[in-house]
Amino acid sequence: MTEVQIYTDGACKGNPGPGGWGAWLKSGTMEKELFGGELNTTNNRMELQAVIEGLSALKRPCKITLYLDSQYVRQGITEWIHGWKAKGWRTSTKQPVKNVELWQRLDKLVLEGGHQIDWRWVRGHSGDPGNERADALANKGVERALGRI
Repeated sequence: MTEVQIYTDGACKGNPGPGGWGAWLKSGTMEKELFGGELNTTNNRMELQAVIEGLSALKRPCKITLYLDSQYVRQGITEWIHGWKAKGWRTSTKQPVKNVELWQRLDKLVLEGGHQIDWRWVRGHSGDPGNERADALANKGVERALGRI
């Protein structure tokens, strides 16, 4: 399996407000930068979108080390999702899961992609070069959503 490192991040100017997502993929000497955004969104939605876009860019099953600074996404996909699915996409308090359509897309990518994914949390804005690059891409996504680039 091809080994790939993916760094993802989301950004939002206001919450809700204009937001962006960024993903930086690396495999050997190959690199790919992805970014995009939406005008009326939340930080959590952009964090999810970044991971979805990063995984969607892969064309075959890979061994992935995925770095993200969102505990919401990391814990959601590795822990909470099992209970949500068992409860019909409801939380432990019987409320509908927020961002359910994004969680369902991510779940499908994880289950059907054939990837081996190591989910690694990194502290945001702490100098990690990959996280800083993903953050810069997410901010570019905000600029794109605002029509500035």
